[in-house]
Amino acid sequence: MGGMELDLTTRISRIFDLYNNGTDIKTEALAGATAFLATMYIILVNPAVLSEAGLPYGAVLTATVVVSAFSSILMGVYAKNPIVVAPGMSINYLFAYTVVEVEAVPWETALGCVFWAGAIFLLLTLLDRKKLILEAVPPMLRYGFAGGIGLFIASLGFQSAGFVLPLESGVMGWGKINAATLTFLAGFIFTAVLMVRRVRGSLILGIGATALLAWGMEAALGMGPPSIASGWWASPDFSLLLRLDLWGPLRIALWPIIFVFLSSCLFDSLATCVGVCEAGNLIDEEGDPRNLGRSLKANALGVIASAFLGTSPATCYVESAAGVQEGGRTGLSAVVAGLLFLPFLFLSPLLALVPPLATAPVLVLVGVFMLRPLVRVRWERLDDAIPFFLAMFLMPLTYSITQGIIWGCLSWTVLKAACGKRGQVPPAMWAMALLSLLLLIDLERFVH
Repeated sequence: MGGMELDLTTRISRIFDLYNNGTDIKTEALAGATAFLATMYIILVNPAVLSEAGLPYGAVLTATVVVSAFSSILMGVYAKNPIVVAPGMSINYLFAYTVVEVEAVPWETALGCVFWAGAIFLLLTLLDRKKLILEAVPPMLRYGFAGGIGLFIASLGFQSAGFVLPLESGVMGWGKINAATLTFLAGFIFTAVLMVRRVRGSLILGIGATALLAWGMEAALGMGPPSIASGWWASPDFSLLLRLDLWGPLRIALWPIIFVFLSSCLFDSLATCVGVCEAGNLIDEEGDPRNLGRSLKANALGVIASAFLGTSPATCYVESAAGVQEGGRTGLSAVVAGLLFLPFLFLSPLLALVPPLATAPVLVLVGVFMLRPLVRVRWERLDDAIPFFLAMFLMPLTYSITQGIIWGCLSWTVLKAACGKRGQVPPAMWAMALLSLLLLIDLERFVH
């Protein structure tokens, strides 16, 4: 028996090349669990959003779990990167409120649009044998994406804790001191101390401690202990399987919707993969983000799976950085995270026991980790620094990774061309700038 366990451990180690990546199974498992805890909110939030567009809540929940498990495991096994893939926030709002409700597209047809966006996404990655997509992103913009994602994650954490809230004037402001923010601060300090002292599993310990503090706070305020009113078991619902309309989206009138889904998926995934790899120093021999092409292919297959199973498009999750900060270096952590989604096909009511406040301190601290590449910025080169700045700060300010990419690419191309440095702009960057401009026009159309 011991020999069999040793053989399995050796095989896993070889498959994910743990030794050469300076990690081990325990570290990767811990990192995968951390990444899952940071992303599991999507299991309940995504069905709540899509049910507003008429999709059955239970069926969307099942689709969300299956897509998240399949896509994350695929990312780990095929791309060997510690990145969780699941139905994305913001693009689910685009699906539900803009495409289905405002544009009056039936949700079956909207799922068909998701399929064609995923198919084109996959085709682009398959045809990109010369790494044109990667070459389109200069190192300075990569640092901007990493920093922007860091600030974006931190802002999510602060808002989840109520530490930062939108004011009546519409701007963000301090949420004041109350029981929730005091709990957040206590969890933040506890987790930060563990991180500084390099305690193994500090992020998971921080999540657990903050959850306990949150439950204690609720009990002290007379809100009662956490409970599951409807029971802890829920059967999976596959009623959305293959309900997409494949041919309806081929009408010319719906092509802009396919384009918006495609561009959003491509840009969000590209920025997240680049940002997480840059911050975690997951770089190949040429100094590029590791296995970027394979990561994008895995994401594209996740988008296609989303359409068939009945949910909005899957995307790479910025919260994956929590697992990387915990020591995740290989695809094994993504596999672990993907496997942890599967029990919630049946146990989804248990997620109600974990308050959103529990992960808020971790998200803020991961934001600090994501800002690591900023030390490489050459501030004296303004034609580099300005696009970097726009890419980084517009992500949290607009609450959109896509907007950071759009304005980073456009400003880089325009500044280089205007300053007589067209030779520094590769052909693929001109294509990215044009794509950014087209996406900006389409997003304006859908928003207004």
